[in-house]
Amino acid sequence: MTAFERPTTFGVIVGTRGFFNPELARDGRKALLGRLEKLGFQSVILDESTHGAANAVGGVVETRADAQRCAALFQAHRNEIDGIIVSLPNFGDETGIVQTLELAKLDVPVLVHAFDDDLDKVDVAHRRDAFCGKLSVCANLSQYGIEWTDTTEHTCTVDGPELAADLDRFARICRVVGGLRGARVGAIGARPAAFQTVRYSEKLLQAAGITVVPVDLSEVLAHAERLRENRKDVQDKIVAIRGYGTIPDRIPAASVLKQAKLSVAIDLWMAANECTASAIQCWESVQANYGCATCLSMSLMGEQKRMPSACEVDVSGAVSMLAITLASGNAAALLDWNNNYGTDRGKCVATHCSNFPRSFVGGEVEISELDILGESLGRDKCFGAIKGTVKPGPMTCFRMDTDDRRGLIRGYVGEGAFTNDPFPMDGGIAVCEIRELRALLALVTRGGFAHHVAMVRSHCAAIVHEATTRYMGWDIRYHGATPGA
Repeated sequence: MTAFERPTTFGVIVGTRGFFNPELARDGRKALLGRLEKLGFQSVILDESTHGAANAVGGVVETRADAQRCAALFQAHRNEIDGIIVSLPNFGDETGIVQTLELAKLDVPVLVHAFDDDLDKVDVAHRRDAFCGKLSVCANLSQYGIEWTDTTEHTCTVDGPELAADLDRFARICRVVGGLRGARVGAIGARPAAFQTVRYSEKLLQAAGITVVPVDLSEVLAHAERLRENRKDVQDKIVAIRGYGTIPDRIPAASVLKQAKLSVAIDLWMAANECTASAIQCWESVQANYGCATCLSMSLMGEQKRMPSACEVDVSGAVSMLAITLASGNAAALLDWNNNYGTDRGKCVATHCSNFPRSFVGGEVEISELDILGESLGRDKCFGAIKGTVKPGPMTCFRMDTDDRRGLIRGYVGEGAFTNDPFPMDGGIAVCEIRELRALLALVTRGGFAHHVAMVRSHCAAIVHEATTRYMGWDIRYHGATPGA
C-alpha cells in the first residue's frame, strides 16, 4: 500500500493540568477525535480508562506516569504513526507532553494545537488559558531540540475550517518526511558523460535516509529483449500505451511493442528492488542499443503509480520530484529551465523531450519520436516521447542537490503559474510566470544548481519547505515570502 492509498495516522497527545476544569480536557479530547475521524484520519491515543491518580480525566497526559504510558503506546504503533498532534484543551502540562515525545523517540513531525477561549467563558470554572499553555509547551520543545509545526492561528476551534486546513497541511508534511526517509531511488544506467551538472553524493543521500539502488542499463534492456510478446503484462502494457495518448499512424506496431517490453522490464525491476522513484539513462544508449526512448515508460510510472522518474540519471531530480509528488498528491515532471519568453522578464519557458505525466500536461498528449535525437539516430529508434503543452494553472518548482564541498543537502522551492502563452517548440512545453523570476534565476546560477527542476501542478512550496528544512534538516531557500513570516 502506497503513501497515497493508506490513511494518515496521528499519535494524539491531549494535555491537561489539574488547576483547570477537567471537563475541558474530556470534552476537548472527544471533539478532537471526532474531528479527526470525520476528516478521514486515524488516531493512536491513550484510552479513556487509562489515567493516573492525579487525573480526573482518562486518556490525557499530565504526569510522568502518563507520559510513560503514552510513549509506550506510541512505540508499540511506531510503524503506523505518521505524525503526532499535541492538543491543549486547557493550559496543559508542558513537562508531561515533552517527556512523552522524548520517551517515544518516534522522530516524526509534531503539530501543536491550542483551543480558543470564548469571551463569555473566562471565569475560573471555564477558562482554558491554552493561549499561554502553548507558549510553555513550545518553549520546552525548543529546550529538548524537538522540532514542531505550528497551526495557522496561535489558537483555534476544533470544528472550524482553520484546523481542517492545518490538519491537511500537516498530513502532507508527514507524507513528505515519511516518504523521503526510507525512500529507495533506482539509478538505472550510468550518468551520461555530458551531464556533469546532475552528479550527486550517495553518501549524503544515505545520511538523509535515501538509498540509491544502481543497476546497469544493459541488464534492464536484456530483460526487455527476453520478454515474450504474448505475456499478459506486455499485452496489458500495449493496451495502456495506446490508451494513454494519440500515436501517429506512421509509428509501427513493433515500436509500441518495444516500448511496452521496456516498461514492463522497468516495472519488474522497480518492484523487485522496492523503489519509489527512479532516474534513467535516457541519452542516448537506450535509443542506440535497444531502439526506443524511455520517456513513455517514465511518464506511465509517474502518472499511474505516482513513482516519479528523472532523465539522465538525475537522482537528485528524482528525489525533488518525489518530494513535490508527496506534498501535492499530483504527478510531477522534470523540466529544463530552457528559454526566455521574448522580452517578458517575468516569464520563461521550461521544457523537456519529454517524459511528462499525462495529467501534468492536463490534456491530450501525442506519443511519438524524440525530435533532437531522432534527427541524429533515426526516428525509428526514438519512439516514446510525450508531447504537449502544459495547461494553465498553479505551479510549484523544487530542486534539491547534494553539496559535496559543504557536506549538506541544499536547494530551492518556489511557486508560480503555468500560462496559456503560445511557444512554437516541439516536445513538452511549459510557459511559466514567476514573481521576481530574475532573482530566482540568479539563485539557481549563483548557487550552482542543475538546469533540471521538478515541477508540479499545485501550490505546495510551504509544505515542501517545512518538511525539508524543519524535519529533514536541509538547507532549502524559499523563493518569495518565507512561510510563516
